Amino acid sequence: MKKSIAYLNAPVSIAPLAMFRLIFGFMMLLGIIRFAYKGWINDLYVKPVYYFTYYGFEWVKPLGETGMHMLFMIMALAAFGIMIGLFYRISAITFFILFTYVELIDKTNYLNHYYFVSLVSFLLIFLPAHRFFSVDVMFNQSIKLDMVPRWMVGSIRLQLGIVYFFAGIAKINPDWLFEAQPLRIWLPAKAHLPFIGPVLDKVWLAYFFSWFGCIYDLTIPFFLLMKKTRIWAYMAVILFHVLTGLLFNIGMFPYIMILSTLVFFPSEWHEKWIRKIRKGISMREMSFPKTIYPAKGKLMAGLFLLFFVVQILVPFRYVLYPGKLFWTEEGFRFSWRVMLMEKGGTAVFTVGDPTFPGTIEINNRKYLTPVQEKMMSTQPDMILQFAHFLRDRYTGKSITIRDTTFTFTEPIVKVKSYVSLNGSGSQPFIDPEVDLAKEEYNLKHRKWVLDFE
Repeated sequence: MKKSIAYLNAPVSIAPLAMFRLIFGFMMLLGIIRFAYKGWINDLYVKPVYYFTYYGFEWVKPLGETGMHMLFMIMALAAFGIMIGLFYRISAITFFILFTYVELIDKTNYLNHYYFVSLVSFLLIFLPAHRFFSVDVMFNQSIKLDMVPRWMVGSIRLQLGIVYFFAGIAKINPDWLFEAQPLRIWLPAKAHLPFIGPVLDKVWLAYFFSWFGCIYDLTIPFFLLMKKTRIWAYMAVILFHVLTGLLFNIGMFPYIMILSTLVFFPSEWHEKWIRKIRKGISMREMSFPKTIYPAKGKLMAGLFLLFFVVQILVPFRYVLYPGKLFWTEEGFRFSWRVMLMEKGGTAVFTVGDPTFPGTIEINNRKYLTPVQEKMMSTQPDMILQFAHFLRDRYTGKSITIRDTTFTFTEPIVKVKSYVSLNGSGSQPFIDPEVDLAKEEYNLKHRKWVLDFE
């Protein structure tokens, strides 16, 4: 135990941490510019009538058109500050709060790599990544560090390793390994692509990619750690992510992972590139005595340990729920389950009332964007949230039929929904007899989700 603690506390070069800060800030800045350029600020956080908030975060609301654009502008400045190491602590805290706030507005937009960005930006708040090769050091040379405890650089590597390893564990399931699903559905849809298109509709290729992807995710962090295999592992990282980026519409995630995994390279490699960048921008390298991070980080190390214990436990919370995980999605999010299923469905809601003769069929598009409706139709918690939205919308609403006015006092909301999972064929998803208006929105098992047949 003492040897392990001594190993983790041993001083190592801060260069990988500084380079990671620069790369992460650059990718975030690029991502925000891309997000704004594509008009997604308005599409996702201004236009919707309703937002699917996370449990416990119902108070998180968008700020309106001007407010959201201002927020993204400040977030871009914060990303730039992280990149060059300017007002670093303020930049890192600002970026973490604003990015996480945006992600909490609507679970429709949940992506694993957004979750990854929130976690990494949280870690960067506490890591001294700005105390080398930064503008902050230029203005205040006394903060410069050359060495940090090994666990500080290791924490970024561990976070990346968790993403890969848990993505690999998630692939150990019958649909992925023995049915090659959902790749057997997705790959033939790309058969029109030049060069590789003609082989994408081959069943054997779907099986090969399924097994390769699983083995890759489970092993790549370990191969990146070992000197003898690192360069080959990194070439595999590039090949894997470029291929997934070409075949699937997953945004910047492949490129974020390609650049982020450079943190596994040795200190000498990062120091060499930092010298080249200094030379390229005519930035003079200052000469100071070697400085080491003071040995006062026990509390921080303890907090980081707790952070990673939670990271390791959260993906396994699904075992607390009965039923098929991909069907019920109870404990699905925040678990690094990346592109594991093809799920599609429809949900037709009706609203009635004890005093109203008949029911009213809801046009979902009146309240939801196409993306929101698509995501809601296959996710039980979002179906329940939308049912509650309709209940609240219709409570007190008056409807006149043939000179008779009916006022809804206790709306009854039911849904007829059908969902297909990994090519299983469409089947009933939610009990159509259950009044969802009366069901509580919580983290307990949802008994009104029908069993997967």
